[in-house]
Amino acid sequence: MSRHSITERHMRAMLDVVDEARHTTTGEIPPLPLLKGLGQLIPCDIAEFSEIDLPTRRVLASQAVEYGGHYPEPDDTLWWRWKHQHPHCADVERSHGYIDVAQLSDYMGMRDFRNLALYSEYMRPFVNMIVLALPTAPGRIRMYHFSRERTQPFTDRDRLTLQLLRPHINTIYREAARRRREPVQLTPRELDVLRAVANGLSTEAIARQFVVSTSTIRKHLENVFRKLDVSSRTAAVARIFPEPEPEAEAYGP
Repeated sequence: MSRHSITERHMRAMLDVVDEARHTTTGEIPPLPLLKGLGQLIPCDIAEFSEIDLPTRRVLASQAVEYGGHYPEPDDTLWWRWKHQHPHCADVERSHGYIDVAQLSDYMGMRDFRNLALYSEYMRPFVNMIVLALPTAPGRIRMYHFSRERTQPFTDRDRLTLQLLRPHINTIYREAARRRREPVQLTPRELDVLRAVANGLSTEAIARQFVVSTSTIRKHLENVFRKLDVSSRTAAVARIFPEPEPEAEAYGP
């Protein structure tokens, strides 16, 4: 499918969504008008954004805009119970968000999906979903997802729209996060320890590098967690060190 499959009118609507989101300064991460605009570009019953820190099971961000009616609040307990059956979540977690736009029908047939406990206990009545994932630190899921009750799959234009918008959406997210981020005062040694964690070193390896005991390193990490109000190494690293800009080819063809 070529870019010419998107009409000039639709392209203008896409640019309007991006422009409005970039000029939104309400402090939301990401800006809520972005989700609302995407939900109008991609016909759906509900448009959602979610960001989750998997090691701590903390929901870092959750947004939803309903178009098909009012839906009950999802049960987080059921999501954690059946998350392993969700093909999107598994792929996003495994790739850290560096995957192509995909919908459920790319993974399985509708009959197979309806036979899953994930559907019957958590996702019902939605039988179709298309997902745009954003790059993030290991141990996190950050994605936009658009769901439909009807069996008609999302179109090639829907997929292409999200593919073309993904770099802009990622930029908008990162700009909003930078505006919101408050300065945190870490000591030089705490920064050194956290940088070593970001490089994948274990507590023992960091202790050897700085010629101190492992208990000293653990104490530094405890202080870092307290100052950052996080409870995992993954969250601390993501909070302090900016994530690398994604390479264009990392998203796939």
